[in-house]
Amino acid sequence: MIDRTAAVRLDAADPLRPFRDRFRLPPGCIYLDGNSLGALPATTSARITRAVEEEWGRGLIRSWNDHDWIAAPARVGAKIARLIGAKADEVVVADSTSANLFKLIVAALRARPGRSAIVTETGNFPTDLYVARSAAELTGAELRTTCAQHVIDAISEDVALVVLTHIHYKTAARLDMRRITRAAHAKGALILWDLSHSAGAVALDLNADEVDLAVGCGYKYLNGGPGAPSFLFVAERHQPHMRCPVGGWMGHRDPFAFVDEYVPAAGVDRFLCGTPPLLSMLGLEAGLDVLSDADMGIVERKSQAMGDFFIAAVEQECGGFGLTLASPRASSARGSHVSFGHPEAYSIVQALIRRNVIGDFRAPDIARFGLTPFYLGFEDLWKAVEILRDVFDKETWRSESRSTRARVT
Repeated sequence: MIDRTAAVRLDAADPLRPFRDRFRLPPGCIYLDGNSLGALPATTSARITRAVEEEWGRGLIRSWNDHDWIAAPARVGAKIARLIGAKADEVVVADSTSANLFKLIVAALRARPGRSAIVTETGNFPTDLYVARSAAELTGAELRTTCAQHVIDAISEDVALVVLTHIHYKTAARLDMRRITRAAHAKGALILWDLSHSAGAVALDLNADEVDLAVGCGYKYLNGGPGAPSFLFVAERHQPHMRCPVGGWMGHRDPFAFVDEYVPAAGVDRFLCGTPPLLSMLGLEAGLDVLSDADMGIVERKSQAMGDFFIAAVEQECGGFGLTLASPRASSARGSHVSFGHPEAYSIVQALIRRNVIGDFRAPDIARFGLTPFYLGFEDLWKAVEILRDVFDKETWRSESRSTRARVT
């Protein structure tokens, strides 16, 4: 039996419990959407205020030197590197996930001359598919899509690049990074992993898995705030041979020489383009500093335990209401969110939000619940399931089904 007593007992033994006080959440809110937008760290407001009032307001342009704004992309990238098993000089923060995907896809295609295909997963996050298609059209490459189970079979000798999302945005299905990476390398292809639903939630070791390239966003489990910049990873062994297709001045070897000829920077900095968005960058850095002493192995174990608990509680308390588990049942095959399918998923999620249980909806029929290990406890999950059962018992979701669907779901 899953019950509140079991939840309280699990919370009492939780080594991550102290992290909860490092975040600001509205009273009474059970926030199950940190996989889409992370909660506000307690230190972020003061950090951004200082950046605005002191560094910008008083320091003005001098702060590029006096407060080392110019080094922020590399400095913040190094803090992400610790969380994903990379070297400090292999990660840089810049632009959006979509922009970084495009840069790395084109760079990888050009680094594999004579190969003409990209392989990716059917049903991958839409921006990954859109960007891969745009890059293929630009370079004359062929984009091949296949289901996740057949990705390895699709990697033939003419494939230049495999582009995959480590943890699926909708189902939380987790791909075997090491096995697929090795399969790509065996055929001479490079691989690019999207870590947007992985970084900050599960243990990663990109270098041990011999990953070539990766991207990820800063506003989910890294708690960088809405629109926080993305990061990109280029393995050290590839940096001398890859050229960013967008030769912006911040990627120049000497940006303040102001010469006409573009000479790329020596390392991963060559994938910088324009002036970094400093306020967003510093907000992301504040979010990362909150996680600076986190053991990602412990984080992943709690994530798995929360997923197991939540699935068992929903099935125990809400069986018979038409919910079907859309995520892998095995914790080792799942990321840090759990999804259930239901024909009225949108209305159910909206009814929950009205009760201060915040999840989200993914078309056409998925109710998605993020289980962020740093600020969620097992009792929170139990309370959320009790409210979900009440939404079904009283059928309060029916009034939501007549409402106009919001633009952001």
